[in-house]
Amino acid sequence: MRDCLTEAMDLDGLTAVLQRIEAGHIRCVAVETPAPSVFSHEILNANPYAFLDDAPLEERRARAVELRRTLPPDLLGQVGALDPAAIETVQRESWPVVRDADELHDALLTLVWVPEAEVSAWIPFFPSLVETGRVIVLAVQDVQGWVATENSERVRQLLTGGEDWTCNAVVLGWMESIGPMTTIELAERLHLPVPAIEAAMIRLESQGQVLRGQFRAISALSPQHSALSGASGREWCHRRLLARIHRLTIGILRKEVEPVTASDFMRFLMQWQHVVPGSRQHGDAGLMEVIKQLAGFDAAASAWEPQLLRTRMAKYEPELLDRLCLSGVVSWGRLSPHPKLASGSEMSGRCITPTSIAPISIFPREECDWLLAALHRDVAAVGPDPFTLLSSVAQDLRRALQQQGASFFTDLVRITNHLPSEVEQGLWELVAAGLVTADGFDNLRALMDPHRRRAEGGERARRPRHAAGRWSLLRSAESGHLTAVGLCERTAHQLLRRYGVVFRDLLARESIALSWRDLLVQYRRMEMAGEVRGGRFVSGFTGEQFALPEALGGLRALRKSGNLSAGVEVKISACDPLNLAGIVLPGPRIPAVPTNFLILKDGIVVRTVIGRQGETALFAQEQVGARAVQQRP
Repeated sequence: MRDCLTEAMDLDGLTAVLQRIEAGHIRCVAVETPAPSVFSHEILNANPYAFLDDAPLEERRARAVELRRTLPPDLLGQVGALDPAAIETVQRESWPVVRDADELHDALLTLVWVPEAEVSAWIPFFPSLVETGRVIVLAVQDVQGWVATENSERVRQLLTGGEDWTCNAVVLGWMESIGPMTTIELAERLHLPVPAIEAAMIRLESQGQVLRGQFRAISALSPQHSALSGASGREWCHRRLLARIHRLTIGILRKEVEPVTASDFMRFLMQWQHVVPGSRQHGDAGLMEVIKQLAGFDAAASAWEPQLLRTRMAKYEPELLDRLCLSGVVSWGRLSPHPKLASGSEMSGRCITPTSIAPISIFPREECDWLLAALHRDVAAVGPDPFTLLSSVAQDLRRALQQQGASFFTDLVRITNHLPSEVEQGLWELVAAGLVTADGFDNLRALMDPHRRRAEGGERARRPRHAAGRWSLLRSAESGHLTAVGLCERTAHQLLRRYGVVFRDLLARESIALSWRDLLVQYRRMEMAGEVRGGRFVSGFTGEQFALPEALGGLRALRKSGNLSAGVEVKISACDPLNLAGIVLPGPRIPAVPTNFLILKDGIVVRTVIGRQGETALFAQEQVGARAVQQRP
């Protein structure tokens, strides 16, 4: 109890504050705000545990206070910035168009009171309205203004310090017609006190008529207004006009990029994923960047180092990956479930057979939980006990790791009382099933290398038979604290990190369990926040497409520079995420096995190498090139 009151909570500090309030040294002030403060969120989210009354009463009280559904004030000017041209367009379109006396009368009914200096262009239509008694002149602080006869009594009440709703009507009429505006700017135009305008804005905000924020760039404000801080410096905008500005901003951003062809997109991807010479990474930091980009992608275990990592590094050495793994920064393992485990079928009693083409992923250790949740379907929900498909040795090893935790190879041999060769085969089986991992990547190399496992020839002296790292169970696929929305957000960001531009067809190359429908909702939310751009960036593909701003910069640079690498052939493994033949590029799909390769030139597959025999399938480059050109917008 003492730990709860003195460590988790500061009971002594709370007592001191209450005593100072009782003594009158601290004054309590009740403030009514449109949304609760950040400090109150913890109380509202505590639910029954923070209340002494019954749960139903607590729930009614908590529901009565809604949390803010907008971004914090300090982020309003940084994300989802509105385009100045869109603001100017909406301001121009929302201001009344007056071409005759009737239209001037309609405008005055909306604006309620208009200073004469604001509408000098409307003066020719004014005399006829005065003669017919439809408009009168009223002065506010010695400033002449026009008022429609229907609103004259309301404006007189405003001038004599009358009802607040009259000021609301004037402010609302102007906010419906002028777009984003500070209270000081509006006060100067209407010649009304700033506190009266501010109070009217707050009342209109409580009714949902206007919204506050930072809508224009600071440079767009006048120097005296941009230097202001606090309530007087914030901007206000009518919610209807703000929605129009936001839609127009998104439309402008979507038109900024002209769609590229599928072959140009492939050239961009080879630069984005550091495959093209000149864009490759260096050292530990470079390898970490590559691993972050490929995190969550399943590829054959034997293909990772020679075909994926080496292709993206200027000078790859196995020691680079070993250092990252043994330092606890990087981990590896099979994230997607084995087909036999996912099916729930005993498949004629056969056990899982481990091979070097078993798909695994290399990823930052801190991202293990959400990656497992994103790629690992619920295998425990189907079938009686899918783990009965494991051999007896693999089951013994799994039980030992569950009971003892991370263990060295020699400890597992001693605990299970199996031969070292049987333990090696059992661990390899657990790796293929996606159930175990190890501290270092050399543990996996030792299992994949048959010469090293048999300690034949120079392998006995050059490398030990067993690696020094410990073996442990791969964490559960249950996301736990991660919500469905959070999981979808992480997955959406990872796909953007890998491809830069994301659309539905690319998911055919991924093993994620989320549907495009779920990701689409997240990408639209990110577009509204200004994190990504939506539009049509790659021609020839249906549906919405989303891209990172820096990826769009790469596409623009690619178009402006032309094909600087024309004629250069790039060899890609079929296990590589860039194996998009039959998905993005025309032609048949190439099976993702380590013995298959694609040769690309100018972003087009010109030939493939299938199998160990080096069988070559030549493509008619003219035909494929013609099909790619036909996809140009």
